[in-house]
Amino acid sequence: MDWSGKKILVVGAGISGFAAARLAKKFGAEVMLSDAKAESEIKGDCSALREAGVALLFGPQQESLLDGVDMVIVSPAVPERIPLIQAAYSRDIRVLTEVELAYELSESPICAVTGTNGKTTTVTLLGLLLATRYDPVGVGGNIGVPLSEEVLRVGKGGCIAAEISSYQLEATKDFHPHIAAVLNVTPDHIVRHGSMDVYQKMKERIFAQQTAEDFLVLNYDDARTRSMKNRAASRVCFFSRREELTEGAFLCGSRLVIRWDGREYPLCTAEELGIKGGHNIENALAAAAAAFLAGCEPQAMIRVLREFHGVEHRIEYVRTVNGVAYYNDSKATNTDSAIKALETFSDGIVLLAGGDDKMTDLTEFMQLVRERVNDLILIGDAAARFEKEALANGIDPEHIHRAGHSMDHAVRLAHELAHAPQVVLLSPACASFDMYDGMAERGRDFKRLVNALQGES
Repeated sequence: MDWSGKKILVVGAGISGFAAARLAKKFGAEVMLSDAKAESEIKGDCSALREAGVALLFGPQQESLLDGVDMVIVSPAVPERIPLIQAAYSRDIRVLTEVELAYELSESPICAVTGTNGKTTTVTLLGLLLATRYDPVGVGGNIGVPLSEEVLRVGKGGCIAAEISSYQLEATKDFHPHIAAVLNVTPDHIVRHGSMDVYQKMKERIFAQQTAEDFLVLNYDDARTRSMKNRAASRVCFFSRREELTEGAFLCGSRLVIRWDGREYPLCTAEELGIKGGHNIENALAAAAAAFLAGCEPQAMIRVLREFHGVEHRIEYVRTVNGVAYYNDSKATNTDSAIKALETFSDGIVLLAGGDDKMTDLTEFMQLVRERVNDLILIGDAAARFEKEALANGIDPEHIHRAGHSMDHAVRLAHELAHAPQVVLLSPACASFDMYDGMAERGRDFKRLVNALQGES
């Protein structure tokens, strides 16, 4: 790619924005990186970009930033609705996302996965499954590795597993993965997108450019994703853990099976899967279906399905103290994800929940808390609303505890309350930004505190 003589504005100084600025400079462009925050508020180190000749502009974003600009590359954290992006559209300046940049750079097929929950687990597993056929394999996107840099690393002859969020899809127009998957669509990010219908439309952009030569993997058990077949030009492969499908990936008894073009391919059983829980059966079916459509041999995938034990922060076992097992599920940033975690355990739970409130309905979540949780420990900004909803759903006030904005207090309280064979589960059903820079920082702080507990291991 040759952008010599082009003037490019990158909006948003996050992981994707930094990557886009680096690449645009590498391709010969004159590059400006703008962020509405002050430089002191930026988490990344800007010094390398400054040394490379990228102009760094922080603070209020005036429309004059667009003067002479040939292209705008927008980071996922930046809403499309902000005046600067709308002004770019008005001036007929092309607005490109880092995901679209990656697609244009890629010389290997992309298998892209989106959904409210399960993306990281599915994409990580998919990358391992693809490696049974392809070398090299790239894994990037919303998973924390810039997709544009990963596709350049892989080059020709490989395959890319990409985690794609609704934020990344919001301003995306031309992204065209050969294989796309939508795992589920449940309430999340409504503050950003405005409604569930708009949120779903953002998710559907992952397959909007596909043709009859492409494949779309959809969750048959989710009404919203099942209906997407009606709007897809690509060939649809459903997956289901509840129904035996005439074609697709499904659970037959306890065995994962792919049925495609008149042939049936048995995989491992649900008991043999390295990742546990009903939601992880769905993730494994989706990953196996995508890998199969990418040309991987089912027999070669079985070992990977058995040996993959999940990702950090998703129902991650930390330690057992005095017969009580502690689990880090910091990645559960919405109620649907937390519900799946609660359904995994049957011996009684001491639950740590709360954080940066997404203001979604809590009824279903609190009803399951009432059934399965012995003690509920609430943290962060959401604690007051969560407590109110817990009481409204019949949870005994004696079993509701507040730990303020202190994870240390919450872990010590859980240690006092929990008794074997109960488990202590951090599954917040909230974002983390009231107390942490992200869910990973929250999960690692929880693990640090658990590992410091005194008691018999």
